[in-house]
Amino acid sequence: MTKDLTFTIKRLAFDEDYCPSESTRITTNFANLARGENRRDNLRNALRMIDNRFNALAHWDNPRGDRYSIELDIISVEMNVGAEDHGDAFPMIEILKTTIIDQKTGDRIEGIVGNNFSSYVRDYDFSVVLPEHNRGRSEFSTPDNFGDLHGNLFKSFLNSDAYRQHFQKPPVICLSASSSKTYRRTGNQHPVLGIEYQQDELSSTDLYFQKMGLQVRFFMPPNSVAPFALYFVGDLLADYTNLELISTISTMETFQKIYRPEIYNANSAAGACYQPSLKNQDYSLTRIVYDREERSRLAVEQGRFAEEHFIKPYRAILEQWSANHAR
Repeated sequence: MTKDLTFTIKRLAFDEDYCPSESTRITTNFANLARGENRRDNLRNALRMIDNRFNALAHWDNPRGDRYSIELDIISVEMNVGAEDHGDAFPMIEILKTTIIDQKTGDRIEGIVGNNFSSYVRDYDFSVVLPEHNRGRSEFSTPDNFGDLHGNLFKSFLNSDAYRQHFQKPPVICLSASSSKTYRRTGNQHPVLGIEYQQDELSSTDLYFQKMGLQVRFFMPPNSVAPFALYFVGDLLADYTNLELISTISTMETFQKIYRPEIYNANSAAGACYQPSLKNQDYSLTRIVYDREERSRLAVEQGRFAEEHFIKPYRAILEQWSANHAR
C-alpha cells in the first residue's frame, strides 16, 4: 500500500433525542441507553446526572450548584484503506467530546475528546483473537503481536490531518479500573481528580492501550467510591484545565455508575488497598435501565463483524502497513 489510511470524522449530538446511527457499535455505552421503551428517560436522567456531578466538582463561584451544563458529541471515526479506496468506509472508533456551558457568562468552553472509547477492532482482538489463542491452553497468554495493528491504527489517527483539524489536544480516555488488579493509595492528591492510586501490575487493557501510545494513571475523585483508569498522552495534570478534567470525570462516572454499579455506585468507598469486584452486593442502582448481559454477547458478534468486513478483506495490506508504521 503506497498511501496511508484516510480518516473521516462525523459528529452527532448525544442528547435526549439521540438515536444510534447504523454504524454505531450497539454495545457502545451511549447506544445501549438509547434503546427500548425507556430510552428517553434513560438519556434525560443520564444527562442530568452528568450536569449534577460536574457542578458538585466545580463548586467554586457556584453557590447554587447550577452554573454549568455539559453538551456531548459522539465522534465517529471512519477509515478507508488507502486514498484510492472508494468503497464503504469502515467504522473505526467512537469517542465522546465534551463542551462546557457556563450559564453565568454564556461561554462555551472546550472540554476533552476521548472519554468513552469504542472500537470494532478492539472487539475483534478481545472477543475473537484472545479466545482462539487461549483455547486448550492451561495458562492465559496473549499473542506476541496482540494489539499491534489496533495500536498503530489509533496512533495514525491521532497524527492525521483529520484529528488536528477537529481537536486541539490529545484525547483522555476514562475507563473502569480492572477487577483483576489491586490498587494502593499514594500520597498524591489532585484538587479535581482526587486521590491517586497505583496498581500492582499492568492489566491486559493497560498493555493494549500502551500500544496505542497511551499511559495510565488511577485517581479517585472527591466523593467517588472507586478509582478510575485515565489513559492519556503527555502530562495529564499539566496539559488540561480543571474544568476539562471535571467534564471527563462527570461524564464517565455517570456511565460507570450505570454499567458497573457494583464498583462505582457501591455503598462504601475504596480503602487504602483496593480490589474492584463485580461480585460486590452492597451497591445501589440508578433509575436507568441497562442490559449488561446483552452487551457482553454482542461484543463477540461485533468482533466477528470486524473480522469479516475489515480484517480478512484487507489482512495482507494491513499487516504490511502496520509493519511499516512501526518502523
